[in-house]
Amino acid sequence: MDDDIFLVRFWGVRGSIAVSGPEFARYGGNTICIEMRCGEHTLLFDAGSGLRPAGKALRASGVTDFDLFFTHCHYDHIIGLPAFKPMYERGIKVTLWSGHLAGRMTTRQMVDEFIRPPWFPVTLGVCRASLDCRDFASGDVLRPREGVVVRTGSLTHPGGCIGYRVEWGGRVVAVITDTEHEPGELDQAVLQLIEDADLVIYDCTYTEEEMERYRGNGHSTWQQGVKLCEAAGARGLALFHHDPSRTDDELDGMERLAKDRFAGAFAARDGQTLKFPVSVHKKR
Repeated sequence: MDDDIFLVRFWGVRGSIAVSGPEFARYGGNTICIEMRCGEHTLLFDAGSGLRPAGKALRASGVTDFDLFFTHCHYDHIIGLPAFKPMYERGIKVTLWSGHLAGRMTTRQMVDEFIRPPWFPVTLGVCRASLDCRDFASGDVLRPREGVVVRTGSLTHPGGCIGYRVEWGGRVVAVITDTEHEPGELDQAVLQLIEDADLVIYDCTYTEEEMERYRGNGHSTWQQGVKLCEAAGARGLALFHHDPSRTDDELDGMERLAKDRFAGAFAARDGQTLKFPVSVHKKR
């Protein structure tokens, strides 16, 4: 385990629905799942179809205790949870967190709703892992593990969505997926979450040219991501939540345009890993 590394790994970068085929081979077709390792601590964000390979890799590396944070519970962000093998194994501890339904439904209720017949053959009762469900409200500051701070805020998306700011070892990574911007405005909640971040993982489902057609769907653009990162002093921008119809070649073109505007921009890919060194004195 690298105790002096803040690691970010993308297991699913596609939005709305998983896709396959040669035109999606390089960027991948799994829906949303992000792994962060803060030294010995492992955090996962969202349970899209990318959670399945993430679970396999976690078990292979001997990780038995981790936290899983939901941004919200639309299908593309939860579809992988029933196929997450660590949940069915003894000796594993999984802490599940959600806040987008605060006051309306608990995390346990949310998970119970979609892992049960007729939607799934069995209920959570078959899970042998220790499952600990935690609830929070938007704006809460979470401290899931020693030295790890997770700040939360509301995003603009139908049904609600949570954005996360993860701080550890003097590094900052923000997850801003599924949010829609107002033309000509910078979302103040997003700016707070991404201020001076090393990496902003941002909803770039559409382009500005496409937004008029898809207004109200709850998604944003790479152009808006660039504006937000520039205003917030962020250093890296991961184009994320790729439209399911966006081919590898089209994403290559989008990435080039984004890099021309913001040097730290790139289009995220399934399996891509980034490492941010931390200093020992900061980590403590």
